Amino acid sequence: LADSTVEYSGGNAFNVAVQLARLGVPVRYFGAVADDPDAHIIEHGLAVNGIPADDLAVLPGETAVTVIRLLPGGDRVFEREDFGVTTDYYPDAAALEAIASAAWVHIGMLPRAGELRAELARRGSGPVSQDCAVASGLDHLDVAFLSAGEGADAAALAAATAAAGVPLVVVTRGAEGALGFDGASTWLQQAVPTTVVDTTGAGDSFIAGFISRRVAGGEVADAPAAGAAQAAETCTHPAGWPHPPGMTAPVPAEETR
Repeated sequence: LADSTVEYSGGNAFNVAVQLARLGVPVRYFGAVADDPDAHIIEHGLAVNGIPADDLAVLPGETAVTVIRLLPGGDRVFEREDFGVTTDYYPDAAALEAIASAAWVHIGMLPRAGELRAELARRGSGPVSQDCAVASGLDHLDVAFLSAGEGADAAALAAATAAAGVPLVVVTRGAEGALGFDGASTWLQQAVPTTVVDTTGAGDSFIAGFISRRVAGGEVADAPAAGAAQAAETCTHPAGWPHPPGMTAPVPAEETR
């Protein structure tokens, strides 16, 4: 909606979970919300995508909110990010047990990401990937997803990350596609042509497409193409996943945050 503010449910790991569910991959989403109206937006977003909200921790404070400004042509600018209770979140004992038993674990924004990776390694979990744009550290990591942007030296970034001990590094480059590197072989993936409405969540969708191919038994060399296809589809609609009619509504100016 031009010149208006609309509420969507999203977030890096949230978008990955939703896109995986849309691709038919069984997922569980672990994170935190507060006891406030914004939590219901997150819960509803999970529900309409068939993801139980049972794994959401409710913490005192405010649910995370990001304000995004959409530019002509579909690019987006992050005006403000209030991480709210997500900055205090860490999985409890029951959640850790469930996470460690998963076929694949993906970490989004988590201040204690290093602690979680170490715990998962101690428990012998399945592959662990991380969005390194929002969570720090590279130890105990199987796949590092990085964003270099257009015009950056993605190969150098991938090489430096692999040298730190990460077995597989995937670097997205916006309209220039993506690059994968395992310390020996390099894969180049072109961006899939698409009609760009909103680039929000395209990187998250790339990650979901990549993971979906790998958990289905696909080869590493084939996974970037699945990621690129999912990212291209996401660019064709507002927000990080297609919200059904009735899920969004303009926010009155006095409520805009």
